[in-house]
Amino acid sequence: MLTPDGHPAAALYYATRDGQSRRIAEHISRSLAAAGVTATPRDAATMQPADLAAASVVVLVAAVRYGHHVPEAERFLAAYRSHASPPPLALASVSLVARKPGRTTAQGNPYLRKVIARHRLKPAVAVAFAGRLEYRRCGWLDRQIIRVIMLLTGGPTEPGTCVEFTSWPAVDEFAAKVADLHRAALRPA
Repeated sequence: MLTPDGHPAAALYYATRDGQSRRIAEHISRSLAAAGVTATPRDAATMQPADLAAASVVVLVAAVRYGHHVPEAERFLAAYRSHASPPPLALASVSLVARKPGRTTAQGNPYLRKVIARHRLKPAVAVAFAGRLEYRRCGWLDRQIIRVIMLLTGGPTEPGTCVEFTSWPAVDEFAAKVADLHRAALRPA
């Protein structure tokens, strides 16, 4: 992946179930564009290993579903890890757990911490963003499971609830760190 001027581009991928990770990746893309960095969001399922090797920085925005990152994210991270000398990784995990204080870091978010350990990753940046809760978009069984989880964790349980928990300023901060990683990768050694 090269920019029009022949430099390595930032590779931006998302793995989603309900679309929130894609929305976050699109927001990151706009923030990066404002900083002069081109990164087109792509579905992680379409990733080609050669794309990762040619990137200045690899960004993955990955959804968590029922306590696990979605399978596309797991396959993506396994492919990333298989590179002998991969570019820096910026990893963002998206889950409703991250709506709680202290759950937005790799140390404080159990899903992010586990996926980093499982794949033996050393991300340059790792954060967790809270997702969006929209019960009406869920099937009956999913809605009931999520309501029980919300009941146990002190979240909203009303079936008509639609709440945007994502902190867009935090997404912008993450994008700024990605832009810094991209610029650092382009500096002569």
